[in-house]
Amino acid sequence: MTATRTVGKAGLGPDFRRLWTANAVSNLGDGVTLVAGPLLVASISAEPAAVAAAALAPQLPWLLFSLVSGALVDRLDRRRLVVTVNLARGAVLGALALAVVTGTATVPLICLAFFLTGLGETLADTASSALLPSVVPAEQLERANSRLFATFVVGNQFAAKPLGAYLFTVGVAVPFAVDAGSFGLAALLVALLRWRPVPPPDRAARRDGGRLRSLGADLAAGLRALWSVPALRVLAICIALMNVAFCAAFAAFVLYARQRLGLGDVGYGVLLTASALGGLAGTALATRLRARFGTPTLLRVGLLIEIGLQLVLATTRQPGVAGAALAIWGGHAMVWGILVVSLRQRLVPDPLRGRVGSAYALADLGGAAVGTGLGGLLAQVTGVITAPFWAAAAALAVLTVAAWRRLGGTDG
Repeated sequence: MTATRTVGKAGLGPDFRRLWTANAVSNLGDGVTLVAGPLLVASISAEPAAVAAAALAPQLPWLLFSLVSGALVDRLDRRRLVVTVNLARGAVLGALALAVVTGTATVPLICLAFFLTGLGETLADTASSALLPSVVPAEQLERANSRLFATFVVGNQFAAKPLGAYLFTVGVAVPFAVDAGSFGLAALLVALLRWRPVPPPDRAARRDGGRLRSLGADLAAGLRALWSVPALRVLAICIALMNVAFCAAFAAFVLYARQRLGLGDVGYGVLLTASALGGLAGTALATRLRARFGTPTLLRVGLLIEIGLQLVLATTRQPGVAGAALAIWGGHAMVWGILVVSLRQRLVPDPLRGRVGSAYALADLGGAAVGTGLGGLLAQVTGVITAPFWAAAAALAVLTVAAWRRLGGTDG
């Protein structure tokens, strides 16, 4: 189904290095815009709703179009799709930078630009994930995904935050111009991949009864493929419910940090950094942990860590204790993500990887959206800032009992 991989004994091969570098560059650019975007909106409007709208704009496409994006990824040449989408995202951000320079940027225009880049992300990220098993051998997927996840943490979570703020002080349009350039460079790197797909004869893979299947039929096939594999089914349910619980608890986390832990703005930022530090450690350890303990054990321990985090935050008033719990959780979150995406890439046939990946992403982000709404409501109704943490711990305990045995089938 694919051309011969060029993977040396000591590394993952030149194609992976190109894909890895492309992800690193675009993640850094994304992080710069993530920081500079709210600053830009705040410089135009003091309305909280405007800032919230700009933050929501790049997230909406994942809820609205992730399934469609997955179907397109399975229909099109993934390499060319990533190149085209990155060039388009670069053009959108270049136009936004020009609007800022000319003084014509408005909040609706900014939201539109962020929505379009978010739409492109649903295609590019899904295609990149589906492309990876064609670039590296199946037994190297955990190693490759660990590097990709580590790059995301370092670039998007660490380096981009101070860089984005600094570039904004240099010039309001500069961060967006830099991000536009990062997408152009990422497109060039992916275009240089040596791997090329072998097109299916007569497009038979997408034909049903002699006619090209509809997009709706493709979407249904992706959902069926996810649901028909017991390991993927239980993991999709787990991530959806885990995110409902986690995001419900963290919907008002900034208020929790101030009122419960007595932290100011700087302390709040440091607290959030703790989870990123743990995440970085998790990316470094994931492959070795899997080799020693196996995927089912690590996933089960992960559920226990989820419960433990909620109980610690519900009971402690010490910032150091909360930070330590978040660091452990961050490590687990990265290990869980690396194991699950690698398992999915191994279990799902190449023609279905885009659709199954996007269906899983919908469960992931849909759970997060539901949880965010429930958490804010729960804290508001009860008037108790720790109520969402107690509720999340209880919900996660039920999930752990229900999923414990089923996670034994995730050793693929």
